[in-house]
Amino acid sequence: MCKKTVKYCFGFAGLVVAMVSATASAASTNVATSMRAYAATQTAIRNPACVAIKPFYWEIGDQTQSLVSGSTGDRSYQADTLMPIASASKWIFGAYVVQARQGQVSDEDVAALTMSSGYTNFGVTSCIKILPGVRNSQTVAQCFQEENNRGGHNDDFNADAVGKFYYNGGHFQKLAVDMGLGADNKAALQRDMQMYLGTDFVFTFGSPQLAGGVNTSAANYAVFLRKILSKQLFINDLLGAHAVCTNPQTCATALHTPVPSNLSWDYSLGHWVETDPVSGDGAFSSAGAFGFYPWIDKTKTFYGIVARKGEPGSGKDSAQCGGLIRKAWMTGRVQ
Repeated sequence: MCKKTVKYCFGFAGLVVAMVSATASAASTNVATSMRAYAATQTAIRNPACVAIKPFYWEIGDQTQSLVSGSTGDRSYQADTLMPIASASKWIFGAYVVQARQGQVSDEDVAALTMSSGYTNFGVTSCIKILPGVRNSQTVAQCFQEENNRGGHNDDFNADAVGKFYYNGGHFQKLAVDMGLGADNKAALQRDMQMYLGTDFVFTFGSPQLAGGVNTSAANYAVFLRKILSKQLFINDLLGAHAVCTNPQTCATALHTPVPSNLSWDYSLGHWVETDPVSGDGAFSSAGAFGFYPWIDKTKTFYGIVARKGEPGSGKDSAQCGGLIRKAWMTGRVQ
């Protein structure tokens, strides 16, 4: 049953999609909102790239509200399902830094947030602790000093990597320490970041690592994306700013990337810019290792999310599906 606030309500083979009435942003092209919703829905249900990753929840919205959403497969993922979002945490930290700097980032901020600062040895599992007492008390600085299974310590510095893109959480951890967050455990880290991002954006940290420790839901992450679109956060003006190339096969200043070698994306302040010359559409995104994939289209009009928890490395598959849903929405054509 559709609620009174819903303008359109579709049902497709176990998938319920509710789309609220569009705001002026949806009128930015001649594509009817109903066509967008139908195309996005059918793509999420039927495109092989999306069928391959179900079950998942997906959503598209603008700066004020969700416009269309759905839950595929067994409907085990919903808007309020909590999950670790892994590297989708990076966009949150990037926005925090820009907000704390009131939009005026330093050269050091840019180097860290574009993963070019030389801290390339952070091990993502080294700060995940089993004992609750240790887990709850560990600080950002302690996490940065941990030994890891890569050999050495998380805070090892590689002078040869300075000025070159190397995808690794060490850059963010070092910047957090430099910004005075070193003594924060995961609860204090959440509070300190919400001072700048707003308490209406609800999230927690599973471990005090800035590049991958956040737990949240699609509904809560959507609040964050809407705040970017509505310019409540300074990072709106810096989406895509200071971007660096990331594919070692096509870029002389790139050393390591998790993106498939057939894609040449750029990396901005804690987020990807999907600029591949063949398949890219310029969207801003931040895929997580387990398959949580948020995006904002290049016109900064719409946001989208694919939310699920898959196996490590699932982010690229969610990005492929999510990009197709985005294309369907933007064009009004099923992909």
